[in-house]
Amino acid sequence: MDKLTSFLDRHFVPYAAKIANQRHLQAIRDGLVMSMSLVIVGSIFLIIGNIPIPGYANLMASIFGNGWKEALSIPVGATFGLLGLFVSFGVAYRLAEKYSLDAVTSALASVTAFMIVSPYEISVFIKELGKNIDVSGINLNYMGAKGMFVSILMAIFSVEIMRFFVRKNLVIKMPDSVPSAVSKSFTALVPIFFIVLFALALRIGIQNTSWKNIHILIQTFVSQPLLHAGGSYWGAMLTTFFISILWAVGLHGSTIVQAVMMPIWLTLMDQNRIAFESGKEIPNIVTFDFFYFSTKMGGAGSTLVLVLFMAFLAKSQHLKEIGKLSIVPGIFNINEPVIFGVPIVLNPLLLIPFIIAPLIATTTTYFAMATDIVPRLTGVTLPWTTPIGVYGFLATNGSVAAVILTAVNLLIVGVIYYPFFKVFDRQKCQEELKKEQDIAV
Repeated sequence: MDKLTSFLDRHFVPYAAKIANQRHLQAIRDGLVMSMSLVIVGSIFLIIGNIPIPGYANLMASIFGNGWKEALSIPVGATFGLLGLFVSFGVAYRLAEKYSLDAVTSALASVTAFMIVSPYEISVFIKELGKNIDVSGINLNYMGAKGMFVSILMAIFSVEIMRFFVRKNLVIKMPDSVPSAVSKSFTALVPIFFIVLFALALRIGIQNTSWKNIHILIQTFVSQPLLHAGGSYWGAMLTTFFISILWAVGLHGSTIVQAVMMPIWLTLMDQNRIAFESGKEIPNIVTFDFFYFSTKMGGAGSTLVLVLFMAFLAKSQHLKEIGKLSIVPGIFNINEPVIFGVPIVLNPLLLIPFIIAPLIATTTTYFAMATDIVPRLTGVTLPWTTPIGVYGFLATNGSVAAVILTAVNLLIVGVIYYPFFKVFDRQKCQEELKKEQDIAV
């Protein structure tokens, strides 16, 4: 195990660190985070509109009228339904910040480019004609998670075009006496013109192909293959493995992996949300919430059980103190005190259960949902600090089976961690005893 950690430290950490510091991935991650508060608020309205208590719907109808559920769906649509638009703004904003460009102007240019490449036609069924006809209008199907891949691409292209013109000084410069706000707007004129021109050329070029618009093109060659891979069992296992491995060498595994996987997970999650709202069968098992429900019991590595072992069973004073200090953060899925305080990082003994336990929890959760023992996640987004049990209950629209599965996973993880904890506790006790003897001498 020492050879493995040494190998990872020499050959894996430098590349992982480069990925973590890659500005485009950082911008995607941070841009997605900007929209999370809106999605969480939308999820609250989604939960309120679908509380699975007998008589709840009738009670709400008696108080607010028969249209109460449709009214609650409005903020859901205004948050989830415009996620692609928010992401286009957020990613461009964060990337422009990294280049020291005008972030707001760059973000607005990105949104404009995204709107230009998106179709302006909506297919509407006319009962009198007995067929669908296309009418002018913004197609909201592509404004949400379905259009997220395109929105990210347009954000990156827009900022890179803006950066090119600013760096080459191909901008309109105003005298110093002109107010800053006015000067910035003139500086952005030339870059924005070419951003719009680029987006328009892209739209017209793709319109003359069999794909008709960039969204269909991206879905065919990028989105669908990525969604299929990312939403599969092996996709979930690889994701869980890499998160643990990155944490094992001291890197923030969740942040690094989410920068790559978040667009995939959010798209899968929104597909579940749409199916849930329309009363259809929920299609996806693996979504963004899947990992917080199944593998992050106390944080990466499912360390809550380890924290409880340390707090209540450890004989080592060092482990006991860290365990007591880590209980409250662990309940809210914060486990940096354990990872760096024990430490688990580059610890050959504890890294074994730290990597294996989440993989087993991923497997039990996946197959429990695949066999319909536990319902699939409804697409609501909850704060990642939501305690286990509560998370599963809310994310599955009040399923008791989800809470039971959480308890089962907790028990399994405990069985995996316990023997390693006992050995490590004994080692720490011996170290503490030796230190006391050295001091006495």
